[in-house]
Amino acid sequence: MEYENFVQVLIMTKFFIGLAIATIISYLAYRAGVLDRSGGLAAGILGTGVIGLGGVSWALVLLTFFISASVISKLFHIRKSVVEEYFAKGSRRDAGQVAANGGVGGILVLVYFILCHFIPESPLLPVTWLGFAASFGAANADTWATELGVLNSHQTVLVTNLRRVSKGTSGGVSLVGSLAALCGSALVAGIAVLCSRAGLAPPVRLNLWQQFLLITISGFMGAFVDSMLGATIQVIYTCPACRKETERHPVHTCGTSTIRKRGLPWLNNDWVNTACTLSAGVMGIILGIMF
Repeated sequence: MEYENFVQVLIMTKFFIGLAIATIISYLAYRAGVLDRSGGLAAGILGTGVIGLGGVSWALVLLTFFISASVISKLFHIRKSVVEEYFAKGSRRDAGQVAANGGVGGILVLVYFILCHFIPESPLLPVTWLGFAASFGAANADTWATELGVLNSHQTVLVTNLRRVSKGTSGGVSLVGSLAALCGSALVAGIAVLCSRAGLAPPVRLNLWQQFLLITISGFMGAFVDSMLGATIQVIYTCPACRKETERHPVHTCGTSTIRKRGLPWLNNDWVNTACTLSAGVMGIILGIMF
C-alpha cells in the first residue's frame, strides 16, 4: 500500500511539474508570436501530458521539435512571406496546427503510460517510444522543408510527376527542401538517441545507430507522405482575383473569396500534417517490431 501511495504521489508530482513547465513555455511562445491563444492553450495541454506521463526524455524530444521549428520559422519568415499566400495559415500556430503536429505523439505517450502501469511486460513499450520520436521527427522534417525550401535557387517540382511548379505549391519538392527535411528529422532522432545513451529513454533492442536511422528515415518518409497528399488529394483553392492556387479558405490574403479547385473538401493542411506524423509514428513502431 505504501508503495502504491508513493507511485501515486510521484505521478501527481510529475504532472504538476509538467503543467508548470508547459505553461511557462507556452506563454513565452505566445508572447514571442510563435503561437496564438488557441495554440498556446493546446501546446500547454500537450506539454503537460508529455512531461507528466512520459518524463524527461519525452519532453526533450517534444522541445527539440518545438524550439527548432519555431526558430526556423522566425529566422526565415521574411523569405517565406513572398510565398505565404499559398499556405493555409500564417506563422503563428493555432490549436489545429499544434494538434496536427503533436497529437499523434500525445496519444503515443498516453499509450506508453497505460502499458507501463498496467501491462509492463508488453513488447510494445520500447517501440512506442520509437513511434513517438518518429512522429516528431516527421513534424520537424515537414516544418524545416516548408521553411527552408523557399531558399532553393532551383525550380520546385511536383513530387508526383516532377512538373515545374511555383515555390510554396502543395506537393512541391526541391533539393534544399528535401535536405532540410532530412536534417530536421535527424535532429529529433539525435536527441532521442542521446536520451537513450543517457539512460533516460525506455530500453530498446537496437543499438544507437539503428535507433537513429530508424527514427530519421521514418520522420523523413512522413514528410514524403505529406508531399504526396499535398500533390494529390489535399483540398486546394484558387483566388479569382490573383488567379493563383492557395490553401487559404474562405478568404485569400488579398481579401477575395477562394473557390475549391481540387482535392477532398475536408482534407485541409491540418489533416495532411496529421497524416504526416501518424504515418511516421506507425512506420517507427513497425520497423521497431521488425528489427
